[in-house]
Amino acid sequence: MEQDLSQLQLSMMLSVRRSAEAVAFYKAAFGAEVLFSLGDPGGSLVVQMRLGQRDFWLAEESPEYSNYSPETLGGGTVRMILTVPDPDADFARAVAAGATVVRPVQDEDYGWRMGRVVDPFGHHWEIGKPLSDGR
Repeated sequence: MEQDLSQLQLSMMLSVRRSAEAVAFYKAAFGAEVLFSLGDPGGSLVVQMRLGQRDFWLAEESPEYSNYSPETLGGGTVRMILTVPDPDADFARAVAAGATVVRPVQDEDYGWRMGRVVDPFGHHWEIGKPLSDGR
C-alpha cells in the first residue's frame, strides 16, 4: 500500500541559546515573522516563525532532551539554504543584523549566485539564487 505524501510537511527546529535574542535576529536578518510563541518564567521560548512561505521553529536548547545548540556542540550539522531574488541585499541585511561572513556572495561555477553566513547562534545559512541563462 502506497502512502499519500501530498499533505506531508517538513519543518526544521533550531536549537539555540538565548532564544529571545534569536527571534530578534531572525526577524532583523531575514524578515521572519512570529506565528506562535510559548515562553516560560525563565525566559526560554519555543517559537514558530515564517520565512516567505516556509515555517520553522526555534527553541532554547534543552540538554535534558538531547537538544543541543551549535554553540554547545562546537558547530552544526545542517545548513539552511535561502533562495531569494536578491542574494546581495539579503546577505548584507543578515550581516548588518549580526551574522558573520563565511563566504561572500559570488557567482558559482554550478550556476548559482550564493554566499554563506553563520548566525550568532551557530547556524549556517547559504543565501542565493540560481543564475538564469548561465549568469
